[in-house]
Amino acid sequence: MPDTPASGRILVANIGSTSFKFRLFSMPDEQVLARGGVDRIGAGASTLAFRAGKSEHTEEGAFPDYAAAIARVEALLTEHGPGGFDQLDAVGFKPVMAKGVSGTQHLDERVLGAMEALNALFPAHNPPYIAAVRTFRKLHPGLPCIGTFETAFFDHLPAEARRFPIPLDWERDHGIRREGFHGASHRYISERAAELTGRDDLRLISCHLGGSSSLAAIRGGRAVDSSWGMTPQSGLPHNNRVGDMDVFAVLHLIENVGLAPAEVRRRLAAEGGLKGMSGLPSGDIRDLLRAREEGHPDATIALAVFVSSVRGYIGRLLASLDGADLLVFTAGIAENNPALREEICRGFSYCGLKLDPAANRAAIAAEAILSAPDSKIEVRLIPTSEEVVIARQAWRLLHAAA
Repeated sequence: MPDTPASGRILVANIGSTSFKFRLFSMPDEQVLARGGVDRIGAGASTLAFRAGKSEHTEEGAFPDYAAAIARVEALLTEHGPGGFDQLDAVGFKPVMAKGVSGTQHLDERVLGAMEALNALFPAHNPPYIAAVRTFRKLHPGLPCIGTFETAFFDHLPAEARRFPIPLDWERDHGIRREGFHGASHRYISERAAELTGRDDLRLISCHLGGSSSLAAIRGGRAVDSSWGMTPQSGLPHNNRVGDMDVFAVLHLIENVGLAPAEVRRRLAAEGGLKGMSGLPSGDIRDLLRAREEGHPDATIALAVFVSSVRGYIGRLLASLDGADLLVFTAGIAENNPALREEICRGFSYCGLKLDPAANRAAIAAEAILSAPDSKIEVRLIPTSEEVVIARQAWRLLHAAA
């Protein structure tokens, strides 16, 4: 704990490869005291946005590294009232995955080393988080840095949802198995759905559709299946990441076509998904929807593949749960595209799922019931809040150790 602990203040830091976003929570009431972020760190021309209460501040400048961005955010927190980092109980993080480590953890050198062991597998995710955590620890050595790994919500997947059909020694010796990501989002949806329905025994399908997308089957608050494979490159087609693909097609590109492994990796990670299928400069769903309206054939096919993939996983998860009580749409694509939600749900009239067309059209980025009163599966829109989950988990760990 810090020498002068605040009265329940958790700073949640969301780290990107060139960005630092934050929310400052007062716990346990979960009030947001401040929020903001810095983009294009290290690029020479960064933008900082900051808001605390009625105070709003933006500035342009150069932030060469995380240390400069973090120091400037602390100065603004001190200047505009909430107070500096000496007033924090902890900083919460949302790291992706570490070798042999999951759950909610103090991010000490042991855990950071376990993250570093997977840098090659998660090159866009792990190195920035490791750098940011070490920066916080260097600037404020007594301040706890606590991470809730994306994999944590999926730690208890049953074996049939965990194993690949591969030689057993690959799993045993090399850890090749299905994991799960977007854990904070799916956990939030599970907890919020239980609050809204007054039920903690829900059979729930959480449908997180954003720049990257995934589905999770949740029974009684615990994940039992998902759309993920081993890495965030798997599952549904993402904005520019490939999603599911026959591994032997990749081997064919390397062994028979003659492409270098690094080139195949780069293109699957940066030019796959909706961007790759559509041939558009961007895989942003808004661009694809606009292109479909204009008659763009490949954008039309890409959207059809996306919808079909989501439907396919919903069908699988319905079987995993032996039916469902609730289907929840969340994240940017799902929260803001009623037509896409309708297309996805159209494939499930056979099991009694029925949308209320007017309710679905009216619901944009706000909690709402989307299903008709006589639908056998309730459908809701619940905007996600990954940050509040990270704050909750950090708060719980601090108090469990107290």
